[in-house]
Amino acid sequence: MTISLARSVAALTATFALVFASAAPAATAPKAPVVLAAASLQESMNAAADAWKAKGHPRPRISFAGSSALARQIEAGAPADIFVSADEPWMDEVQSRGLLRKGSRVSFLRNSLVLVAPRASTVRLRISTGMPLAKALGGGRLAIADPSGVPAGVYGKQALTRLGVWRSVEGKLAPGESVRAALALVSRGAAPLGIVYATDARADRGVRVVGWFPASSHDPISYPVALIASSRNPEAEAFRRYLVSTAGKAVFRRYGFATK
Repeated sequence: MTISLARSVAALTATFALVFASAAPAATAPKAPVVLAAASLQESMNAAADAWKAKGHPRPRISFAGSSALARQIEAGAPADIFVSADEPWMDEVQSRGLLRKGSRVSFLRNSLVLVAPRASTVRLRISTGMPLAKALGGGRLAIADPSGVPAGVYGKQALTRLGVWRSVEGKLAPGESVRAALALVSRGAAPLGIVYATDARADRGVRVVGWFPASSHDPISYPVALIASSRNPEAEAFRRYLVSTAGKAVFRRYGFATK
């Protein structure tokens, strides 16, 4: 091969290399997963997302609302990757429609139910069968998440029913779209009493716990997490695994949740 021919071949090879390099797809950066999480998880889930980001991952984008509203969003085709519900029935609902990734569902958190009052309130009430809850409300209303579907409200109605006081207060409710809406009513002094999760009461200095509802008065408060079937984001499964890991559960325990 002559020197000129060799130079031509080398030049042609370099040209092809440049063309193929420019045609090759650029490496795409990991995409942040979208998480639909129960309203009661606001502080803890944000802390988990921050811890995940500190490990070098894109920080998950989180939308908080009542589990019932989130389930309906998923059923309507909302573009999301992970669902974390405050109860099993709403996760069951989504799963029954084939909208969850098979094998991804894990129940990993537990909570308790409490009666709260504004911080400055002097109300005292022992949580027991037949307690004078209606009398304790005075002319006010009982703040509660919507008992027709929002988990905290459903648990609350179960507890009051089993304690024999539901009928005395069902006409004195201030239902909210989420447990945090009910919490806010009490914290602002707009309601004299409210039913929320223990972790909610812990997160708001504007309220104090009047009493704890017995675990036997309502169904177990269980939080499941699962991948949404339409998700194609590898980061979503990685973050789900982190949430149910020993390290992930430790984050939630710092905010008062019990873990499974």
